[in-house]
Amino acid sequence: MGAKPEYRDRPAVEVDILDALVERADEGMTVLELRAVVDSDIDRIETGLSTLKDDGLITVDKQDGTVRIQPADHVIETNPTPEDEETWVDVLRDRLGF
Repeated sequence: MGAKPEYRDRPAVEVDILDALVERADEGMTVLELRAVVDSDIDRIETGLSTLKDDGLITVDKQDGTVRIQPADHVIETNPTPEDEETWVDVLRDRLGF
């Protein structure tokens, strides 16, 4: 599961951040946890976080003395396509033998 498709036209680091946060939407992540998951340097991650916060796509809260970052509710895909469900492309590929 990742961020909704309408948020995927952003710079790669921002999309990576959103995807990581959506995967752990309930508990959120710290900057250090994000740094371990997102394949980018800390400066780009911090810039991405700042932009995402300014755009209202993430929230930053202090929980139990730790700063946790979570995706905004409207960023989370609520009806993702199940991975085991065949799409029309899969059906066509099977029928044509690709």
